[in-house]
Amino acid sequence: MTARPPLPPFTRETAALKVQAAEDAWNTRDPHRVALAYTRDSVWRNRDTFLTGRAAIVEFLTRKWQRERDYALRKELWAWDGNRIAVRFQYESRDADGRWWRSYGNELWEFDEHGLMARREASIDDVPIEEGERRIRGPRPETERGRPFPLQ
Repeated sequence: MTARPPLPPFTRETAALKVQAAEDAWNTRDPHRVALAYTRDSVWRNRDTFLTGRAAIVEFLTRKWQRERDYALRKELWAWDGNRIAVRFQYESRDADGRWWRSYGNELWEFDEHGLMARREASIDDVPIEEGERRIRGPRPETERGRPFPLQ
C-alpha cells in the first residue's frame, strides 16, 4: 500500500496541506486520480448518497462531473484532531441548461495510518447564481493558497 503524506496525527500545517492536496485533486475532475486518495473500502456519504469503495467513488465522481460542468472548488481547513479533519468548501458549476450554481458544504474526513481517507461525510447545499456572480474560476492561484474564501 502506498502512503499518501501527510500522515496522521495531523498538525495545523499538515492538515492544511492535506486539504489543499484534496482541493487540487478534485479540481482536476479526474475520478481515477481522486479515488487514489481513499482506502479501497472507503465509506462515503455525499448528500443523500451512500457508497463504499474506490470503484463506487470513481462511478460517482464520473457522473458528478458529467452533470456539474466547469466545476471549480475551494476547500478550507476548519478543524483537525488526530486522524480527522473537518473542512468547509464551496464550488461552482453549471448544469446542462447553462444555469450556474454555487454549492456550499462541510466535510468530515477520517484517515488511516497510511494517510488514505477511510471515511468521508459531506453535507452540501446548492444556491443558483448568475454567471456574473461567479468567483471561483478554475484551480486556486498560487497567491491564494492557504487563504480563507468569502462565505457568500
